[in-house]
Amino acid sequence: MESELSCAVCYEIYKDPVLLDCDHSFCRSCITRYWESSVPAACPVCRRGTTSRVLRPNRTLANIVETFVKSGKSDQNQQECSRHKEKMKLFCKTDKQPICLVCQSSKSHQNHEVLPLEEATEEFKKELRTLLKLIQDKKKERDVVKSDYEKTLAHIQDQSSKTEKQMKVQFEILHQFLREEEKTVLEDLKLEKEKNSREMEGRIEKITEEISSLSVIVQDIEHELSEQDSVKFLTKFPETEKRAKRTLPEPQQVSPLINVGKYIGSLQYRVWRKMLTVINTAPVTLDPNTASPYLVLSTSLHRVKNTEIWQQLPDNPERFDSCVSVLGAEGFTSGTPLWEVEVGEKTGWDVGVVKETITRKGQITLTPSNGFWVLSLRNGNEYWACAEQWERLHLTVSPRKIIIFLDYEGGKVYFYNSGNMSHIYTFTGTFTEKLYPYFSPFLIDGGKNTGSLRICSQRGTYE
Repeated sequence: MESELSCAVCYEIYKDPVLLDCDHSFCRSCITRYWESSVPAACPVCRRGTTSRVLRPNRTLANIVETFVKSGKSDQNQQECSRHKEKMKLFCKTDKQPICLVCQSSKSHQNHEVLPLEEATEEFKKELRTLLKLIQDKKKERDVVKSDYEKTLAHIQDQSSKTEKQMKVQFEILHQFLREEEKTVLEDLKLEKEKNSREMEGRIEKITEEISSLSVIVQDIEHELSEQDSVKFLTKFPETEKRAKRTLPEPQQVSPLINVGKYIGSLQYRVWRKMLTVINTAPVTLDPNTASPYLVLSTSLHRVKNTEIWQQLPDNPERFDSCVSVLGAEGFTSGTPLWEVEVGEKTGWDVGVVKETITRKGQITLTPSNGFWVLSLRNGNEYWACAEQWERLHLTVSPRKIIIFLDYEGGKVYFYNSGNMSHIYTFTGTFTEKLYPYFSPFLIDGGKNTGSLRICSQRGTYE
């Protein structure tokens, strides 16, 4: 059985047997090496040539060999060479298999790199230990990544839960406003209906009385007309004539109808205008996915504060880390957007615009060449324009609110003191990619700079 399952080239049990067009089988490595010195390619047994060097796996033979080896009838797992019946003391590195001393001098292993079994074992164990270390290191890296993934998943779920609650609160405010507005409008309609109905009922009652009076006069006149006695007729005629000529006021032609246009025609517009009193109209909101872990944002995403307490947040690529900064949620590639930031009495802050591709990890230098067009405050009274060489600005009035005006096509970023609309500074550049509003409440400065930066709404209140 073993001889039937042996390769005609190496005379050993088949390893990865392949089938040629002539139906002879060989080890894949054996026939490959044989063909390297055989032109044209031919079968080592029948010498039949082949134009194709494609080797077809002989899966049936491979299964038989596997069964035979597992049955323990093969000497492959023994210490003796199946071909020469000699003890295997060497290892062929070329063929990656143990061999005996006779195999070493045979043609099948000619010019192959051969080592004693013990040396080969030690060499490959050392190699395997190195591979094991690499795999263990990779496993540790994967464990860390998995932990980060799990934290990110938990953060996503927490974000979703909190966002859903905030959305429900915001929609409930709108729903409550609409319910109250609906109630008010329906009440106004009801009052107008009752008023107009009372007026029309009064008119109906009055004209009914007039009809009754006229009916009596008609009967009296008809009675007088039937009078045969001329004396009696003429005697009553003056009074009858007076009653017949009595004038009645003309009925009112204008009816107090419901002003449908007042309720329907402008309903949505009026409700929308009033709705502006209950919704935020700030042009910019903050993006929590960009906020440094040291920062805390308000639920409305219009206020940011530095806590100097590191939060466990996903280290996603768009997030700042050591630099206590956050971007606006929406970027701009055109137009002239404008927004206002309340800086209050803080002793340090940075506000402006930045390119989408700025560096967000580690320490950051605020300059236009790095993608930052930013105004800064340091030490409570040092105002700086963060140009390539920072420029000290000497302001006569300390601004409590800063207006940032971006002219994208014009390549300008303007800064104004909102209090007196005085111009502070203008950056000039060329914008070719998306720009985002930039905010940093800066360091707490020993408790002197704990205030928040707030984005102002368009109706003049702060969220």
